[in-house]
Amino acid sequence: LHDIMEEEEASANGERENFASDHYAAEALAADMEPWIIFDCRKTPKSEFDAWLESNRPSQVHKFGDEESGVGPVGWISVRGPSDQSSDKDLEGLWESWEKLLASGRPVTFQTVKELALNHRVLSGKWLMHLDSGFKLDHAWECVARAILEGKIWSAKVSPFDPTGGDSRHVICVYNRNFTDEEDVMRLDSVIRSTGIKCPLFYKPDVYTYLGIYRR
Repeated sequence: LHDIMEEEEASANGERENFASDHYAAEALAADMEPWIIFDCRKTPKSEFDAWLESNRPSQVHKFGDEESGVGPVGWISVRGPSDQSSDKDLEGLWESWEKLLASGRPVTFQTVKELALNHRVLSGKWLMHLDSGFKLDHAWECVARAILEGKIWSAKVSPFDPTGGDSRHVICVYNRNFTDEEDVMRLDSVIRSTGIKCPLFYKPDVYTYLGIYRR
C-alpha cells in the first residue's frame, strides 16, 4: 500500500504540475463547501436512478452553475450506497496533532501520518481516476455509480465540468473505509476494474487530503 501511494505522489498523470499544496487544499475545501448533487441509495428509490444519472452527467453539470437557468454552483456529484454510514472523524483533533507533529521536528513519514489517522479515526481513502470531459468520463462515472447501486462499492463522487478552461479534466473518487486494510484497498481496485474501467488509478488516504499533503 505504501508503494501504491508513493507511485501516486510521484506520477505526473492527472496532476497539475505547478501549484503549491496550499492551492490544492484550498481548492478541495472550496469544492466540499459548495452544494453537492447526491443520489443516496438509502433514501431514494432505485427506480429513479436512471433519470437522475441522465440529468446529472458530469460533463454537462457546470461547476459554477448557470445564472440564466437559475442553477447554482456545484461542488461534487455523488452516489452513496446502501451501506453508507455517517463518519465519526475527529478532524479538529487531527489538525491539532498535525501542528504538534510539525512543531516537534519529528520526520513526517507515511508511518507518522498513519498514526495520526488511526488516533483520530480518519481511515477512509479513495482510488482516483482523472479523465477529460466527455463521453469516456460519463461512461466511467456511470460504471462506478451502477456498482454503488448494486452494493459493490461504498460511495463515490465526481467533479463537475469547469467551463473556464482552467482544467478540463475531472476526477472520480471511489472510496473505501480503511486505507490501512490493504486487502480491502485491493478488493476495491478489482471491483472498479470489473466494471470495465481501464484508465490509470491512483490511491490516496483521506488523511493526506485533510492535512494538505499533495505530490511533491
